[in-house]
Amino acid sequence: MIILLGGVGMARSPIENKTRTILFVVVVFGLCSFFYLLGVWQRSGFGRGDSIAAVVNEQTKCVRLPNLNFETHHSASDLPNYTASYEVKSFEPCHAEYTDYTPCEEQKRAMTFPRDNMIYRERHCPPEKEKLYCLIPAPKGYVAPFPWPKSRDYVFYANVPHKSLTVEKAIQNWVHYEGNVFRFPGGGTQFPQGADKYIDHLASVIPINEGKVRTALDTGCGVASLGAYLLKKNVLTVSFAPKDNHESQVQFALERGVPAYIGVLGSIKLPFPSRVFDMAHCSRCLIPWSGSDGMYMMEVDRVLRPGGYWILSGPPIGWKIHYKGWQRTKDDLRNEQRKIERFAELLCWKKISEKDGIAIWRKRLNDKSCPRKQDNSKVGKCELTSDNDVWYKKMEVCITPLPEVKSVSEVAGGQLQPFPQRLNAVPPRIALGSVPGFSVQSYQEDNKLWQKHVNGYKKTNDLLDTGRYRNIMDMNAGLGSFAAVLESTKLWVMNVVPTIADASTLGVIYERGLIGMYHDWCEGFSTYPRTYDLIHANDVFSLYQNKCKFEDILLEMDRILRPEGAVIIRDKVDALVKVEKIANAMRWKTRLANHESGPHVSEKILFAVKQYWATESKSH
Repeated sequence: MIILLGGVGMARSPIENKTRTILFVVVVFGLCSFFYLLGVWQRSGFGRGDSIAAVVNEQTKCVRLPNLNFETHHSASDLPNYTASYEVKSFEPCHAEYTDYTPCEEQKRAMTFPRDNMIYRERHCPPEKEKLYCLIPAPKGYVAPFPWPKSRDYVFYANVPHKSLTVEKAIQNWVHYEGNVFRFPGGGTQFPQGADKYIDHLASVIPINEGKVRTALDTGCGVASLGAYLLKKNVLTVSFAPKDNHESQVQFALERGVPAYIGVLGSIKLPFPSRVFDMAHCSRCLIPWSGSDGMYMMEVDRVLRPGGYWILSGPPIGWKIHYKGWQRTKDDLRNEQRKIERFAELLCWKKISEKDGIAIWRKRLNDKSCPRKQDNSKVGKCELTSDNDVWYKKMEVCITPLPEVKSVSEVAGGQLQPFPQRLNAVPPRIALGSVPGFSVQSYQEDNKLWQKHVNGYKKTNDLLDTGRYRNIMDMNAGLGSFAAVLESTKLWVMNVVPTIADASTLGVIYERGLIGMYHDWCEGFSTYPRTYDLIHANDVFSLYQNKCKFEDILLEMDRILRPEGAVIIRDKVDALVKVEKIANAMRWKTRLANHESGPHVSEKILFAVKQYWATESKSH
């Protein structure tokens, strides 16, 4: 082979080529060593070039590059979702009629199920052949929601263009339509004068102001005004309501920046472990507490912490005064309340207040403090393989036993510190060894690890904890350490523990004063489209790689993410190779970054932003 150099042709011998190659390697190695030692010297504090080094590092660090392409260096061929052999086709917008599509609560499918025990309002997900493989459009005129706390009181009409509640609930002060916005004055069916006064009444009986009540459950929540105003007391409330004729009530709640999900107390258990809520609430929630042999009260008892509170306002409480307005007879209402009182006694709940149409009970501290009533042989203890085994499991007429204690004054399962101390204190489930695979030491190490991870995230997205992202989803929350690092009144995190996770850690998350729920990411989440500002996914795709298609998970993430919302996906690089292709096909802007510890770690981070677009007349 002849190589022309400087116009002179010369043939190089093999020995000369080998010599030049060796020399090149030595020079490169020497330069690398020199710059490494220079960097160590500069960072030691003795170097005089610190400011220059900082600028160079900022300009060249991995996360600031336009992108990182690992596809030529890593093979994904061993993954069942492997797609390197072809390009992912761009996903088209769905038809405009799917703007508010909720796959597992779709009305047409729901009406094919029985109405007994509200079964038709429960989750019924589409079979494979009926799944949508298109992008759910935002409604025409969609704009970014108001920032918190203004979002508590105002929602843009264009984002949730449904006025029915302004008519149906006009006299109850739920919501008013004013110009191009909805205004939420903080009223409710049982508190038309505002949630603040209602909460003050509750706080006169329940220690809401002392940090002892941190997590609450609001059943049949309406537009979640109770949860919205409890945030002023630093109480995190999980609110739920069905997708029914009260159009978009949960959608309004989330648009306001308040935690909520589409749900109903029907025939299956709530998606929470036992003993997690400090308080549960029903304000004229239309749940038949006196029916089904007390099954619904037993389910509330299951999720309430020992010493927790149950609040019931509205029929039948206060029937002596309000029976005419409720258009029911005295005998009917009296009998209903007697049944509720009987079930409460069976559960060893103590009524601590009944005033102004509001009744409050307190759950027993342990099973020793109140021996079971033996006069009802039909009700026994629930036989649970695990108190976390609740996903799609039928509710039963039985009482969930509490962990054993040594004395009648001991709190079953362990005493919790007030919030915010409980956020980073060792949770009782960890201290008592109730979660296999976790110890006090591993819990503390997990907290430190996620502090490091979040600090790394902020180098790419410095808006992470500024309030720019109000509603945050963690798809595989582990011990809740990601949410604990971010904890702030500016935001809240829905910590999801996948039903197929190796360990059920959701009880630990609640003991930290955080909230969350179980979910299977092969199915649609129980929320409306465009309800989360930021989604965090740690090892989600590695976890589900043999369970369902990556497209299903990513399209669901796109559905629930707001336009211009952010995504952080942490996973093995082989999984991210495909994830990034699908993300780009969904109109996301992506950036692949190295692990905080450097490029030699196989785990990488994919940052993405969903682009703004809205429905058009020619949707497909």
